[in-house]
Amino acid sequence: MHVEDLLRLESLDLTLLWGGPPLLAREISGVTATDLEDPGRFLQRGEIVLSGLVWWSAADEEGTADRFVAALRDAGAAALLAGEETHGTVPEVLVDACRRHGIALFSVPVHTSFRAITDTVYLRQWGDLSRRPAADPYALPENVRGELSRLLADGADPDTLLARAVDRLGTPPCYVLSATGRTIARTPGAPAPSAAEAAGRLKAALRVDPDASPYGQWFLHLPGTVEVPPRMLHEIAEVFAQYRQGVLRREAAGRGPATELLGLLDAPGPGSGARPAPLAAALRACGLPDHGPYMVVTLSLDAAGHGVEALEEAVRHVAGHRSVMGSLAGGRAAAVIATDSGSPEDVVPALKELWPTLHACDEAVLPYGGISTTAVTPTELNGALVQARYALTAAERAGSANLTAIDDLTTLDALLAGVPTDVRTAFGIHALGPLADATNPSHRMLLETLDTFLAHNGSWARTAEALHLHVNTVHYRIQRVELLTGRDLARLDHKLDLKAALLCR
Repeated sequence: MHVEDLLRLESLDLTLLWGGPPLLAREISGVTATDLEDPGRFLQRGEIVLSGLVWWSAADEEGTADRFVAALRDAGAAALLAGEETHGTVPEVLVDACRRHGIALFSVPVHTSFRAITDTVYLRQWGDLSRRPAADPYALPENVRGELSRLLADGADPDTLLARAVDRLGTPPCYVLSATGRTIARTPGAPAPSAAEAAGRLKAALRVDPDASPYGQWFLHLPGTVEVPPRMLHEIAEVFAQYRQGVLRREAAGRGPATELLGLLDAPGPGSGARPAPLAAALRACGLPDHGPYMVVTLSLDAAGHGVEALEEAVRHVAGHRSVMGSLAGGRAAAVIATDSGSPEDVVPALKELWPTLHACDEAVLPYGGISTTAVTPTELNGALVQARYALTAAERAGSANLTAIDDLTTLDALLAGVPTDVRTAFGIHALGPLADATNPSHRMLLETLDTFLAHNGSWARTAEALHLHVNTVHYRIQRVELLTGRDLARLDHKLDLKAALLCR
């Protein structure tokens, strides 16, 4: 399919704003939708780019549009399709930028969805493949296509599918990779790459299923040593898109038992130790052993609700363990990992090493996660879920450590980070008393003195030096703090109370 074919599709109702015949004759390799201001690293050569222009505003300088279009040019994009819904029209500065950088530009009316464009392009591409001449040397032979269909129906493993698909090419090294670099399939003799190595190859790989979520996307990758006709690559990718859909259907069928297990663990009350029989049955229904050790991992959902997919992708990197996962009430996802076939100690470092790669999944925002300690028996799983949730709250509050294990909470500050915000606020107000009123300049001064006094381990001299005050002034201020809070700062427990209150502000 070529760029000019978009204008012939009346159902899309696109308008060409700029682009001459050479640009309109470019072949379309795929579609990417983005509203990043600099989308270059997520694009592949020959793709058309759909953008709602959320990244642009009327107050922006001309350079903003210029940088966006320059990124498309550098990535080899075939054309830009800009939506009219956000601004009512396509900004003239964007038209000028496309003219400067040689990118064909179309406007997309409000009544045409990006999904409709994506579906139309890919359906047209596959229609072109199905109508190719029988003698065309650049597509899979009919007998190979038929064999691959039979293998799919028979439930063949992905390695077998891939090897047969590229057999006509001499079975060169070829991979099917996940969005985080997990190897799903590879041909015989192809060296096994690390997740980091594989993730670095994704930019030069072909997406298998354009409709997949950022965390669920698969990629077909052949190293550049073999020349493969693009249409053949697309046909092989389609085979794995069908295989992936089968995997998703089987996983969806297993969601019921996982939901029941997580419901038992999340139920209010005294815990699952009081009802071991239902818990054991739920574990067996999920394919998990009815004995430990176990670990629980929780994850925050992103705006698109892809938490379960992100958690699945992360946990699948942890070898030697069985796991199930699903959604929790309150917009979070959770996984129960049975570590019977591996060491529980290797789960946390493996997940922490893998976690940053979730950020590389297209435009996905790196989620926060929490990990429990080891639950030795099923009756300890309720507590493990509570721990994982607490660690997740601590990770969200810290903002820097995106994946936090309960074992990481080794300081008072880290421990308090997991306390819900409303509880922290209430504790700070009640422990500090009148000093919690930060609008009072006198109270702000006393809080600063208290904070410095505690930071210097109750040393009058060092506090006075740090605040450039006389020691007697420090004594007077601390006495005021004690009077207003009802605490005695000669006592360790009262010092800890006020230190915690300061941390909870």
